[in-house]
Amino acid sequence: MVAMNLVYACSAYPFGKLSDRMSHEGLLKAGLLVLIAADLVLALSDHWGGVLFGVALWGVHMGMTQGLLAAMVAHTAPAHLRGTAFGMFNLISGVALLLASLGAGTLWELFGSASTFYAGALICVVTLIGMKLAPFGERRP
Repeated sequence: MVAMNLVYACSAYPFGKLSDRMSHEGLLKAGLLVLIAADLVLALSDHWGGVLFGVALWGVHMGMTQGLLAAMVAHTAPAHLRGTAFGMFNLISGVALLLASLGAGTLWELFGSASTFYAGALICVVTLIGMKLAPFGERRP
C-alpha cells in the first residue's frame, strides 16, 4: 500500500496536467489498460519483485484516473447540480467499491489470489469494449 500510494502521489500531478491537454476518454482508456497490465502482473507474479511492479502499475493507474474522474464529473454536471453530482458519484463509487471488495474476497477465498486479479482484468476489458460500443462525448462548460 505504501508503494502504491507513493507512485500514485508522484504520478497524479503529471497525469492531471496531461488531462488538461488530451481527451478525457482517451486518458481513461489508457488508465484501464494500465490497470489490466497491473492485474495480469499481480496474477502471474510469484516473486516480491513482480508484486512490487504490479503494485507500482496500480499506482500509475490511480494517478491517471482518480483526478480525471473528478474532472469528468465537474465537466459533465450542470453548474447548479455539481454538488449533487459529486455526492452521487461518491455514493455510487462507495457502493461499487464495497460490492467489488466482497466479490474479490469471495474469488480469493474460493479460487485463489490470481482469480481476483484475472477477474479485475476481465472487468476492465469489458469496460473498454463498452466504451468502444457506446462512446461518450465530453461536455465542457
